[in-house]
Amino acid sequence: MPGYNLTREEAEVRAGLITIQDYDITLDLTTSAETFVSTTVIRFSCSTPGEATFLDLIARGVRRVELNGLALDPATVFADSRIQLPNLTAENTVVVEALADYSHTGEGLHRFTDPVDDKTYLYSQCEVADARRIFAVFEQPDLKAIFTFHVIAPSDWTIISNQPTPLPVTLPPVDGVPVARWDFAPSPIMSSYLVAVIAGPYERWVDCYRSTDGREIPLAVFVRQSMACYMDAEEIFDITKRGFEFFETAFGIPYPYEKYDQAFVPEYNAGAMENIGAVTLTEARYIFRSKPVEAVVDARANTILHEQAHMWFGNLVTMKWWNDLWLNESFAEYMAHLAAVENTRWTGAWVDFLASRKLVAYQQDQLPTTHPIVAEIRDLADVEVNFDMITYAKGASVLKQLVAWVGQDNFLDAVHNYLTKYAEGNATLADFLAEVEKSSRRDLGRWSKLWLEEAGVTILRPETVVADGVYERVTILQEVPEVYDRFATVPHRDLPEIVVTPSLRPHHIKLAGYRLAAGELVGDWVEEVDIDGERTDLVALAGKPVPDLLIINDDDLTYAKLRLDEAGRAALPGVLGALRDPLTRALVAGSLWDSLRDGEISAQFYIEMILKVIATETASMTLLSLLTRLMTALRSYVTPAQRPAVMAATASYLKELVGQAEPGSDQQLQCFQAFATLTRDPAQLDYLGAILDGEAEIPGLIIDTDRRWELLINLVATGRRGGSAIEAELERDNTMSGRESAAGARAALPSLNSKWQAWQVAVEDLSISNATQRSVLAGFVKVTDPSLLRPFASQYFSQIEQTWATRSREMAQNIVEGLYPYRLLDDPEIDILALTDQWLDQLGARLPALRRLILVAREEVIRARLAQAVDR
Repeated sequence: MPGYNLTREEAEVRAGLITIQDYDITLDLTTSAETFVSTTVIRFSCSTPGEATFLDLIARGVRRVELNGLALDPATVFADSRIQLPNLTAENTVVVEALADYSHTGEGLHRFTDPVDDKTYLYSQCEVADARRIFAVFEQPDLKAIFTFHVIAPSDWTIISNQPTPLPVTLPPVDGVPVARWDFAPSPIMSSYLVAVIAGPYERWVDCYRSTDGREIPLAVFVRQSMACYMDAEEIFDITKRGFEFFETAFGIPYPYEKYDQAFVPEYNAGAMENIGAVTLTEARYIFRSKPVEAVVDARANTILHEQAHMWFGNLVTMKWWNDLWLNESFAEYMAHLAAVENTRWTGAWVDFLASRKLVAYQQDQLPTTHPIVAEIRDLADVEVNFDMITYAKGASVLKQLVAWVGQDNFLDAVHNYLTKYAEGNATLADFLAEVEKSSRRDLGRWSKLWLEEAGVTILRPETVVADGVYERVTILQEVPEVYDRFATVPHRDLPEIVVTPSLRPHHIKLAGYRLAAGELVGDWVEEVDIDGERTDLVALAGKPVPDLLIINDDDLTYAKLRLDEAGRAALPGVLGALRDPLTRALVAGSLWDSLRDGEISAQFYIEMILKVIATETASMTLLSLLTRLMTALRSYVTPAQRPAVMAATASYLKELVGQAEPGSDQQLQCFQAFATLTRDPAQLDYLGAILDGEAEIPGLIIDTDRRWELLINLVATGRRGGSAIEAELERDNTMSGRESAAGARAALPSLNSKWQAWQVAVEDLSISNATQRSVLAGFVKVTDPSLLRPFASQYFSQIEQTWATRSREMAQNIVEGLYPYRLLDDPEIDILALTDQWLDQLGARLPALRRLILVAREEVIRARLAQAVDR
């Protein structure tokens, strides 16, 4: 039984059999608050008359199926998310009328009612394969077609789809509510996962962009009415126009569609989705009710540019199957950062990329779940677990290395040729690389094999010989990390051993010498070199003066774990705080983080070094990354015996930095948030309570709505405030965000009863929304005494398989990741590694996607224990 799955083999057979002309889809959104009626007419041809195929559909029920005028019995042909279509002719028309469910999990057609004004909003989310939750469809990316939508909805709603919104046609009222129908023009040829239907009384802002072909491209931004006062549409339009300016020039192809809408929608699972002409973005993260840290503003700009890049790469030309997902996402990731650097105020975008997303890619690439950038995608279940930073950030890093190797002009010339050649069609990795080979005149066969088709990362380590203050010899050693050797010890009953053996890859990099001058560490010299194999002697560096700090991979051109030489490690405590280049700071900080996780340095040394950087860090994303990793080091990597003292000292230091920071600055806000989260000192908690109550203040620091919730949740988790304070705050902020924060605060109450209630809400309440679930999960694990969570360890392992089988994939994954008993890492009564291994052993080869999530959690336990042993 296929269930909700679709295999690559099935997709290939279906694509070889049928060709789709068009879809005509009518969605009646007036029937009830739980369901809507979906009627789909599909015209398609069949290469082998007499054969059978199937449609994909996830629906409460099917009312009617007609194939070429013949009625088929829905009870016979509809089962297991498929509609069987027998005895096809050369040309076919199928009609399906279904009763479909609105989603509250962010998949399919999501429905949300705003508690502020009781207004209802809908939006679609179809990637990977959730268009079938909205209408009957041949759900695979290489069966492109034209889509025509008709939407019936309350007449005061705004209806958005891939094509410009038409004037509505008035229909008879439904239950006294005025109703209209919007008949959209046929769409461009596209894949089903890119369709969009967004409906509700959204507030709208408009602008336009003059394309390089002379067209005026209408631009619009949407958000629900109760959030309209927070919309900064002018900046969003500015980023959008700058993105179009860059992409049209870089690709040599005008924007290929008629309009460009961006809707910021509630309860969204992802950052955004590149629906053709109708992008959806997360409202919770990118519409700011309170002053955001600059890193979040930076991330929003990057997300806007990322989705724009997809309009060409992914939408105009689409992967044939999901094994080339990386080509979509890596390319958009790379081009978004390039566009930001070259045509916006975010000229430090590559610093942000390194400090955040690339560090996560390094981390994920050293897990037993790692995979090649070009992953083997056997079915839809494989796709869903490959939306990770290997696909996004490692892929973008490898593209950056490719550009360094072949040259940016050659690369962009190849992109233009690729997009022109395969416009409105599907293509593969081989198709793309063929164009790069033509433009650059380089053979990419070995490059593709080593970089794209093999998993893992290697280490680059400098080895130096010095005489009379100059280099006599500099050698770059390339190593395979030891971590891959232990993957064979993972419990693997009924499964082959996990083997990851990355090859020693070619790297085009820069080496730079930094010297201390007038209290600042600045660049003195730089050399571009090619690295290949186990040892590369760099003849060009012989005779160069020995710097205070030698940096390999200056400008971050390649993807590799980096180490300092012995002299650099010894000098680092004295020079790190003087390092002025933000990208180099991020490189050194990333190297320290990786060295800590590899057990090469102690957690307390890492914390000492990182606090030096935090004290002067000006790049917001780097600062956010440093503080996030600082918290992990404190909570998991410092030896438990010394942890309370180290945490207390760090909290006090962060409080000092808050006082020293410029009032109203990003550093002040970030250090305050970290201090408030970390401190356990009674006097400091009293101080935070006074700030919340307005009895104390910090000059320049605004304690607005979201800051109040952050403070309250910290005070609740430490036992300083209780349920009455939560309800009082909710009365002040009775919005969707307020309700979610209150749910998280209740889950953070430090009592066993409160934790059991939170567990039931997050795990067992099938009516909970995805956004509220995430808030409850975050509150559940927020404890000062981890032993409070002991009863839930066995509960977790006994329940997650059933949860995986009965909840939507997004909700199930939230539970599996959010409730793993990692906080019991140091518990003397519970061995979470042993519990994990027992569970993995009984699972065997079943449910590989679920097994993958548990393997990730298991590896983090091992890393933490290794780090603690070194720290002792």
